[in-house]
Amino acid sequence: MSDDDERSFFSEAPMRPVAKAKMAVEKPHYLGHRDRLRERFAAAGPDALPDYELLELLLFRLIPRADTKPAAKALLARFGTLAEVLGAPAGLLQEVKGIGPTVALDLKIVAATAQRMARGEVQGREILASWTQLLAYCRSVMAFEEREQFRILFLDKKNALIADEVQQTGTVDHTPVYPREVVRRALELSATAIILVHNHPSGDPTPSRADIEMTKEIIEAGKRLGIAVHDHIIIGRKGYASMKGLLLI
Repeated sequence: MSDDDERSFFSEAPMRPVAKAKMAVEKPHYLGHRDRLRERFAAAGPDALPDYELLELLLFRLIPRADTKPAAKALLARFGTLAEVLGAPAGLLQEVKGIGPTVALDLKIVAATAQRMARGEVQGREILASWTQLLAYCRSVMAFEEREQFRILFLDKKNALIADEVQQTGTVDHTPVYPREVVRRALELSATAIILVHNHPSGDPTPSRADIEMTKEIIEAGKRLGIAVHDHIIIGRKGYASMKGLLLI
């Protein structure tokens, strides 16, 4: 091809239009959703939102640059309820897609904060007059534990909470309890009454024969030293059982 032909070839080739650069980057779709969900929460309050949307709101802060709806729904599908999500061990939370170690730890921090708030509702108050708050607290700290815990609430002469202690942690279906140790600790704290609480990881709060016999042993040991046992509450995932309410003690 001659020089003239080459110039003619390039001069006749049509010029392709250059695409204009976008002046603004399109925002991810989830950002608008986040704003709308926050506005609904502010306008109507938490009762207007189902569990998965409340969990989404929480995950907004923990996962700032992603659509959190799939993770929220996956957590609820795995564990059942918002309370069970927050009560789940960090290791199990991380088995859900989108939940890494940092997010799992942050969820446990939220759970610990909620438990501290629930405890504040009963701390120093007359327990028998705050029964609903007491049960809410016990469920928040024990209902979703994978192993049995035996907890004692120590009360003063006015039935106000002095201390709340986990005495023993056992296996999935058994916790060793020693009546003399229970009474000894009550004397150390100058408690005049106690409420026994333990959980059933199986989910069924029905007292076992061993639960009833152990409770009666503690009642007898405390009676000799002027320490009353007001109740023994068993916490399950879906409810609770009161031995006093069932007329077992």
